[in-house]
Amino acid sequence: MKTLSITVGLLLLLTVYYCTAIPLAVNEIAPGSCCFQFFTGRIRKENIISVVKTHSSCHEMGFVVSTASGNEVCVSQQQNWAQRAFKQQEVIEE
Repeated sequence: MKTLSITVGLLLLLTVYYCTAIPLAVNEIAPGSCCFQFFTGRIRKENIISVVKTHSSCHEMGFVVSTASGNEVCVSQQQNWAQRAFKQQEVIEE
């Protein structure tokens, strides 16, 4: 009975350890940033340094907009101004 209790305790401890490690592993595996909250305002074109699409494995599709002030802001891909900024950046890079 004592051996069974120790075995169950170790299994429980391992389960808790792996369950807490999984969220950290997801961030390590993901090839890019994902957005969980979106900025609903508008960023002026002259303040935008770069616009990067979130990875296709992210739950919500968005853009990560880097600004001249050094901030990174998540914006929905539904925002027309963000789509235009992303397309404009692609034209400049080509």
